[in-house]
Amino acid sequence: MASRKLISSGSPFESKIGYSRAVVSGEFVFVSGCTGYDYKTGSISDDVVEQAEQSMKNIALALSEAGASMKDIVRVRYILPDRADFASTWPVLQKWLRDIRPAATMIQAGLMEEIMKIEIEVTARKTEQTTPEADLSNWL
Repeated sequence: MASRKLISSGSPFESKIGYSRAVVSGEFVFVSGCTGYDYKTGSISDDVVEQAEQSMKNIALALSEAGASMKDIVRVRYILPDRADFASTWPVLQKWLRDIRPAATMIQAGLMEEIMKIEIEVTARKTEQTTPEADLSNWL
């Protein structure tokens, strides 16, 4: 049976709703949808590009805590209330995922709060070559 580890970011939504920022199950890491909230300050930009950048930082932190790295991402889902905003986030997504090229889906759907303009969810598969600390320093 695969081991299971729960990761929390400290987001108030996790305890209110009853979920984890990420779940490690064996070699897989499932990162819940991350929005543009900076969990240290509790703030969020109203700019979709800045939200995409912060979302990716939140994902990188969750993966690092899970013993994985951005290079381990195999699947990504983007959820945006307005699909017209998606193209403006591409430079941010290219910066983070250009060399990784995971399978991807973009979904248009409402998010929990009006201020939220993008939510990003990933699945990663840890490998023996994973070095989360070194990977994290490249991005933050």
